[in-house]
Amino acid sequence: MDSIQNRLNTILEKILVVLLGGMVLNVSWQVFSRYVLANPSSFTDELARYLMIWLGVMGTAYVSGKRLHVAIDILPDKLSPKRQIKLKNIINLIIILFAILIFVVGGSRLVYLSYILGQKSAALQIPLYLVYLCVPLSGLCIVFFKMYDFQKKI
Repeated sequence: MDSIQNRLNTILEKILVVLLGGMVLNVSWQVFSRYVLANPSSFTDELARYLMIWLGVMGTAYVSGKRLHVAIDILPDKLSPKRQIKLKNIINLIIILFAILIFVVGGSRLVYLSYILGQKSAALQIPLYLVYLCVPLSGLCIVFFKMYDFQKKI
């Protein structure tokens, strides 16, 4: 199970590197075309926005897998080790429920609706369900990582 988690984290790392690299190239082209060519590119604003959405949402899954998410650790430090484990399990359960309800179910409905309605982006004319697809994918990764944490009993 540990190797599956590591493999998924490696895949997420590579996706995030590609997304960030794409953002850097895109924004660099935007600045170059605006200030050097004096003819701003029409698609770069929209592409930067969509890359940022994917970077933020998929980054959430990556951080969850690495257990680096923001946490207030005043209470756990004051508890016994046995109660710390119980508290971590409760927190993991809340995260799993949130990820399933909001990310997976809500994100899947958003993807489905935008697919059915045939919505496309204004400048790039790409289907918007592809932009929204990161939400349920990230939710599934978060659920996987937190279920792994339950099994591992960290």
